[in-house]
Amino acid sequence: MGIKNNHINYVEFKTKDLEKTKEFYSESFGWVFTDYGPTYIAFEESGIEGGFETTGDEIVNGALIVLYHENLDIIKSRIEKNGGAISKDIFSFPGGRRFHFLDPSGNELAVWSDK
Repeated sequence: MGIKNNHINYVEFKTKDLEKTKEFYSESFGWVFTDYGPTYIAFEESGIEGGFETTGDEIVNGALIVLYHENLDIIKSRIEKNGGAISKDIFSFPGGRRFHFLDPSGNELAVWSDK
């Protein structure tokens, strides 16, 4: 089936302690983890893929919904045209690139691409 444009593809949570988080979710729910350095772990076997990122900040809204689009420039322009605001411009990470945006209500989401 493959990855589809504009579909929720990934959910990212904040955490204060990667090891405690990994232990909790693997023991409680059977999630499987992949380490990506000292501040990030990805998970699978949960119904949707996702990850946990370490933060020192207060966790207010701990989940980041991540959508997929093959062309970040096109979808970024569409978001801005329709009243969204870019909160973190396009950046690279292992596996692709992404940016974050705020919807008109102030909810932060992200869009990623492997292209």
